[in-house]
Amino acid sequence: MRFRKRYLILGPLGLLILALIAIQFIPTDFSRDNPPVIAEPAWDSELTRALAVEACYDCHSNQTVWPWYSRIAPMSWVIEQDVRKGREALNFSEWTPEEQAKVDTEEMVELVSKGQMPLPYYNILHPGARLSESEKGQLITGLIATLEGGSQEGLTPEEMNQADEPGRGNQTEETE
Repeated sequence: MRFRKRYLILGPLGLLILALIAIQFIPTDFSRDNPPVIAEPAWDSELTRALAVEACYDCHSNQTVWPWYSRIAPMSWVIEQDVRKGREALNFSEWTPEEQAKVDTEEMVELVSKGQMPLPYYNILHPGARLSESEKGQLITGLIATLEGGSQEGLTPEEMNQADEPGRGNQTEETE
């Protein structure tokens, strides 16, 4: 009887472990190499850019920092999907007049103000991306000023590097 109870517990656990190992070999078509940065918005202030970098850039730019767990399925699938969808919806690294025209500033403000962006589970894994109410207000005000009041021209990569914070360049690995 005791052997049966142990088998009923260890059998499914063993199958789960084998399944987790097996899914590591399922290939994905997503590359974790960051595409080059074309241009950034002409930010209204360094504070707005810093808040956007901290809270938004991992999904909404070509400057994604790929943490170690982004290579382990099934988490890798979730992260790849979030980055792909994030870059399609808004990409701060490919700031062209076409990109600016497709941005819905009202929707962006609503998502940030309601705490829907950054994604709640992203905040769990990236505590630095959690915005206080004050930071949310500053980011929202800065995004409105940048996206609606800014020029059509974005900053070139050379201009960005002059003001860029260390370690956020065209990275493919997380550094600690």
